[in-house]
Amino acid sequence: MLLKQPLEFYSESLAGVDRGELQGKLIVIEGPDSVGRSTQVARLRTWLEHQGHAVLDTGLARGALAGKGISQAKEGNTLGPITMTLFYATDFADRLENEIVPALRAGFVVLTDRYIFSLMARAIARGEDRAWIERVASFALVPHAIYYLRAEVRDLVPRVVLGRGAFDHWESGMDMRFGADMHDSFVKYQSRVIHALDRMAKRYNFVVVDATKTPDQIFRELQRSIGKLF
Repeated sequence: MLLKQPLEFYSESLAGVDRGELQGKLIVIEGPDSVGRSTQVARLRTWLEHQGHAVLDTGLARGALAGKGISQAKEGNTLGPITMTLFYATDFADRLENEIVPALRAGFVVLTDRYIFSLMARAIARGEDRAWIERVASFALVPHAIYYLRAEVRDLVPRVVLGRGAFDHWESGMDMRFGADMHDSFVKYQSRVIHALDRMAKRYNFVVVDATKTPDQIFRELQRSIGKLF
């Protein structure tokens, strides 16, 4: 579903935020790791700017408050699942209040590489309580559109091997040891993430995009859909 009415919050509004002042567009690109989100966000930003829109490009762990701390904590591979979830929720809250809301007030298109849904899917994949993480993340704004780039794990593995050449500790869920090695753990963890995102798709009105298509085909599909928001 594409949202054209004024933005609203999933739960209570942030203090001091008048929804009527949020004149920009909030567009989310979601999906599992290595599905091609960053490629599409970069292309969409260039296209939107060429269309005359001011664009804020943001994403998980990029906030000034917690972004650096998340990177440093992950270097030691010692974060517990709940601590990591709360770290990411803090980062999101910081970016929402200090980046996303101000940009929407100024009429920007906010293009975000993942949103609360990845935060929730990762937590659920690690065995955290679904109802708890949904409450934690419920302070978020409802986006105008959520595009879920969907692929199966079998499609993701070659992209990791060919693109990066190695599996990432956290993207493989090795903190929870889902498998005996990086490959097996990646397959099991990302399968759980995809399952969690699939369950959210209808409830949160995701626009599901077949991420097994070529990058050009995906981009054209996103262009056509996003163009309807303006």
